Amino acid sequence: MSIQDKSKTELFETMPIPKAVANLCIPMIVSSLVMVIYNMADTYFVGRINDPIQNAAVTLAFPIMLAFNAVNNLFGIGTSSVMSRSLGAGKHERVRTASCVGFYGALFSGLLFSLMCIIFQGPLLTLLGADETTTTATAQYLFWTVSLGATPSILNVVQAQMTRSEGSALHASIGTMSGCLLNILLDPIFILPWGLNMGAAGAGAATFLSNCAAVGYFLVLTRVKKGRTLVCLNIRQLKNANWELVKGILAVGIPASIQNLLNVTGTTILTNFTASYGATAVAAMGIAQKVNSVPIQISMGFSQGIMPLVSYNYTSGNRTRMKQSIRFAMRVVVPSMTFVTICYWLGAHGLIRCFMNNEGILSYGVPFIRGMCLAGVFLCVDFMVVGVFNALGMGRKALLFAVLRKIVLEIPLLILLNWMFPLYGLAYAQFCAEVVLAAIALWMLRSIFRQSPDFSLEDRI
Repeated sequence: MSIQDKSKTELFETMPIPKAVANLCIPMIVSSLVMVIYNMADTYFVGRINDPIQNAAVTLAFPIMLAFNAVNNLFGIGTSSVMSRSLGAGKHERVRTASCVGFYGALFSGLLFSLMCIIFQGPLLTLLGADETTTTATAQYLFWTVSLGATPSILNVVQAQMTRSEGSALHASIGTMSGCLLNILLDPIFILPWGLNMGAAGAGAATFLSNCAAVGYFLVLTRVKKGRTLVCLNIRQLKNANWELVKGILAVGIPASIQNLLNVTGTTILTNFTASYGATAVAAMGIAQKVNSVPIQISMGFSQGIMPLVSYNYTSGNRTRMKQSIRFAMRVVVPSMTFVTICYWLGAHGLIRCFMNNEGILSYGVPFIRGMCLAGVFLCVDFMVVGVFNALGMGRKALLFAVLRKIVLEIPLLILLNWMFPLYGLAYAQFCAEVVLAAIALWMLRSIFRQSPDFSLEDRI
């Protein structure tokens, strides 16, 4: 047999669908949930020092951190999609070349991102909203997370996606989770007065070191598995790259990046609308968003976890197994999200109290959570279908969904519902948008299922 690991081939081709989906999705879901906990822990420990300036620094820098995801999606999702489809087509040399392009594209982009932020630090701090009281703390935080940390942060995610694309979901999750867990352990040491007392800068330093550790894990993994992995980091492999391959990466990666930037835009608009109702409303909305991020991450874990299985069987011509995989994932995730929605609706008071036992926060937060959680069932359908689009290389369809979700539906609904039901209507904008998108998603998925399997191998990759 070729270099491809037999166990991975078994996972993609012959393993029972429930077991294959579980092997790919469970590590991804666990990894996503650990990242949610890590994000909450970062906020928690900076908040423990009770210094508004330090908290403001982390908040002001947040848009820059979100911008990383645009690069992550470009080279992570784009490259992994090409790798999985090439793997299914048996084009192992193309898999190696795609992984090399993805790795060095991410490396170069991370270094360029850092350089641009260093050169334009002054205007950037002004753009972020820093003033004379918060500039120093924000700059210190950005030094660790961006000037030093952009490259390892981006490479961490991209390497995990590439590792997952050939079926090594467990190793991908171990690498990501190890970085998150190390960050949680380092946060109190670097941030709090009994440790290094670095404040927000300490949170940045902990993030930088944990991402470096995660990148180190993936580099060692690639070296140890040499001969048993198709992930290639040999720069000489780039000589085999051609425009067709790069175009394949960009065709999926660019729409995924645009989708991320549109998500940032929507979140910013939601925050700005909420801010006009006061700090208590903003705090309650923030808590509701954090709580609601748990089911969202579960849905995202399913959609991203199943991508390699769908890609492989699509390009190998096993349309029946591809359809069975998608249908099984849908049958699992939709009832799961329905159950979570019921729990969130009934337990809204308790969920808010876990973060802050304040009557003002509760009065805003409970209806916020109840409005947001209703979107969960429909959101999981939309994530799943967009994941299928990315897996099949249908970047234009994924981009269409991003534009429909934010520009056509959610942002106008935020404006309309805030006018009709001041403040509380904001929480229902996503629900209304996702209901419409879910109907469109199922219709488009049905059309894909009905496509003739008689298309050329080149069309599949």
